[in-house]
Amino acid sequence: MRVLVAIPVYNEQKYVHQVLERVLEHAPDVLVIDDGSTDATPLLLSQFPVEVIRHARNRGYGRSLMDAFRWAAVDGFDWVITMDCDEQHEPASIPDFIDAIKRDNADIISGSRYLTPSPDDDRPPPERRRINTEITSELNQRLGMAITDAFCGFKAYRVSAVRPLRLDVDGYAFPLQFWVQSAAAGLRISEIPVKLIYKDLNRSFGGPLDNQQVRLAHYRTVLYKELERCADRLPSSASEGMGAIA
Repeated sequence: MRVLVAIPVYNEQKYVHQVLERVLEHAPDVLVIDDGSTDATPLLLSQFPVEVIRHARNRGYGRSLMDAFRWAAVDGFDWVITMDCDEQHEPASIPDFIDAIKRDNADIISGSRYLTPSPDDDRPPPERRRINTEITSELNQRLGMAITDAFCGFKAYRVSAVRPLRLDVDGYAFPLQFWVQSAAAGLRISEIPVKLIYKDLNRSFGGPLDNQQVRLAHYRTVLYKELERCADRLPSSASEGMGAIA
């Protein structure tokens, strides 16, 4: 079994050195997708024994994950573990994903920051938690899932399971498309607890998505479009009540 750890980065010069040092303690095969960084990130990446995909300009979080899936498939990896590079995902949790992979009872192993209680000082900004809760509940209701954290980027994907998916959402709404297509494809989903860490409560999504109402409306637009596209492979109840986008 071959496992690739894939890490999207964008202007992460503050964290990249310490994160990669710790990741390489747990994983020999690491791919970094540099999404058009304009700081010292590319120079720092050259100091580590990792593979690098370099975007000439910022293409988006979803595009970085799609590039990771394609790389893993072409290079013959069985699984790809994705994580962030801002110290909000703990590299020491990589063995937990490996253990879950070895149980061989899921196609997607999704980290959840909300399966176990966290200290008050690690809680996310209230509006981010509210949007996550709202979207997670809607996904569960429409798709018959039972996840607790729709937006955690710390995940393990079976490469053969995600390869047939038709993913094309480049930005932060990528998880909405991914969950719908996973349900439509009948992929087996499990969750494992990961630590809830928020280093920067003011971290930006970029542009208008920093407005919580705009962000929520964008997420629902992507969600409803994907529900319509996959309607023939989903329960009829999945598309009920999609008339208004809040």
